[in-house]
Amino acid sequence: MTSSNVSRRGLLRTAALGAGTMALGGGLSACGSGSPSSSADALTYWDWYVTQAPWVDREAELFEKAHSGVSVKKTTQQNAKYADLVALANRSGNPPDVFMIPQVPSVAEQVAKGWLHPLDEWATPKWQSRFPEGTFLEGANVFDGKVYSAPLKGSAPLYQLYVHHGVFKSAGLTNADGSVKIPRTWDEVTSAAQTITKKSGGKSYGFGFGNADGIGVLAWWLDLFVRGAGAPGGAPTGAATGMDYRVGKWTYGTDRAYADFFELFVEWKKRGFFHPNSVSLSDEAARAFFERGKFGMTVGGVWNQPEWTQHKFTDYSLVTLPSPTATPKGYYYADPVGNGAFAAVSAKSKKPREAFQWLDALTSPAAGRRWVQDLNGVSVYPAGNDPDGIDSKPFAAFVGMTEQVLRGPVPLVRNPELAGVAPGAPKPDISDVVTGIYTGQIKDVQSALSSLADKKFQILSDAVAVVAKKGKKVSTSDYVFADWDPTKPYTTKKA
Repeated sequence: MTSSNVSRRGLLRTAALGAGTMALGGGLSACGSGSPSSSADALTYWDWYVTQAPWVDREAELFEKAHSGVSVKKTTQQNAKYADLVALANRSGNPPDVFMIPQVPSVAEQVAKGWLHPLDEWATPKWQSRFPEGTFLEGANVFDGKVYSAPLKGSAPLYQLYVHHGVFKSAGLTNADGSVKIPRTWDEVTSAAQTITKKSGGKSYGFGFGNADGIGVLAWWLDLFVRGAGAPGGAPTGAATGMDYRVGKWTYGTDRAYADFFELFVEWKKRGFFHPNSVSLSDEAARAFFERGKFGMTVGGVWNQPEWTQHKFTDYSLVTLPSPTATPKGYYYADPVGNGAFAAVSAKSKKPREAFQWLDALTSPAAGRRWVQDLNGVSVYPAGNDPDGIDSKPFAAFVGMTEQVLRGPVPLVRNPELAGVAPGAPKPDISDVVTGIYTGQIKDVQSALSSLADKKFQILSDAVAVVAKKGKKVSTSDYVFADWDPTKPYTTKKA
């Protein structure tokens, strides 16, 4: 997993970002980090960070002060089009000097295409040792012994259930001391949603979301709830696989947690617990609706918090891994491949040394501490993730959730030759299926889940076969970790 915290929003909105302004309509937004960055010889840098943009701007400013004559010109691209824009830039021979690595194509493919500059000239063993053990892995960000990227952030639970205090108090969902009664089990979540919807008189609903952006919001709900029920594959969107490594397959149709959650999910919809406009709302609008108390609970990630903090809205709590039982049966799992936030230097950069200096600064322990202090997420450096001293109670709670992340199996560590395996995603994928179930377009839930699981495994099998034909020793059995107990940290051993 990753618990990243990548900005999953993919939003199209106008916003002041540092010294630059996000431009709409052209599929990207250019954001400068200050006047020195406007020079023609500035280092160019691309990412998809929106709410995290002030952090990047400040890091660029600090970098420019420490490196006389070197400036950074930042461009924040639209998340949904980021991979296409990076590919286009490479085809045209004009990629940025430093950029966040897109999740498609795979890192292995990007290395093979000659997009990434090996960093070994500067990324010495001493430099690598500043990162936690296991940061640099063959097949993940190391290929043929050469380092190609470094992480911008650390791992924490990707999704959380957010609880609006005002809505809960209005519905009488409080403890004897007046504090909000935070739901932690499926039954408690259901009971709270029912109470809010019934007592509000139509002013508030139990749940709400915004699914109009096409970013797979409803899959977030599935992922959060089934992990707590003991389905370790969850239902992640993006590059993460969602595979259950105990059996090396997708278990949407065979793990009871999925069927149980969908039974509950459909019941929530039938009983009117969801805000009726949820499907047509954007994620941005849903965030505003939650802030205004239009619904009492929503699912999202830490990327929600900076905007709410800017609006001085802190009247909420968050929990992760709500479970059918008092104690969650699963966790989120750290995955260096699925982190989703790695910086790299372009192979076509004319200033590779300076580009690495910027990457070095952006991935430094000091930058990591500021990443946490700015309420963006957790740092890759554990020492920077101390909840004490964080003024924001919601964010301090999020930082404390790193305990809900365990080290999980990493197939690439066991067999680095899997690096060439690049399965695509079926269409429809899990986010489409969840949406279809919610809207009622999909009636036979079990059939839809089983069919998708089979399709995903077939796509993986085909991708493995392609690599095997090239002489690599790979098999779908490389994804099976029969000795893995999902309730305990797992150390992958090389085969």
